[in-house]
Amino acid sequence: MSEKKVVIPQGMEPSYERLHFAPAVVAGEWLFCSGVIGTRSDMTLATDPAEQFTKAFENLELVLNAGGSSLAEVVEMTTFHVGFNEHIASFMAVKDRFMKPPYPAWTAIGVSELAFGALVEIKVVARIGK
Repeated sequence: MSEKKVVIPQGMEPSYERLHFAPAVVAGEWLFCSGVIGTRSDMTLATDPAEQFTKAFENLELVLNAGGSSLAEVVEMTTFHVGFNEHIASFMAVKDRFMKPPYPAWTAIGVSELAFGALVEIKVVARIGK
């Protein structure tokens, strides 16, 4: 098995140093991304759900790009939602601005709580450098 390489985009170093998890890990031709939420650079969350969902996808793009991949290379996506039924239509509208055909496999899970009070957390697996 090839060695794994930790991916830490600029600005996400505190996650690795203080919370002891990698934003992503490269293993062979695959990038495994930890769940990302829609925090701004000052670590606050928008109160507007669509704005928070948009920021989550933008943060995901940062991680993917730092790992040599992109949203187009995502093969599997798992999303965790607080207020699933209340916010899923808004989330799907935002998701469709970022995720284009061919769509990845997707599992959406309703949960009672996420870190920092986030409404969504997005975790993906993507191919590198295609």
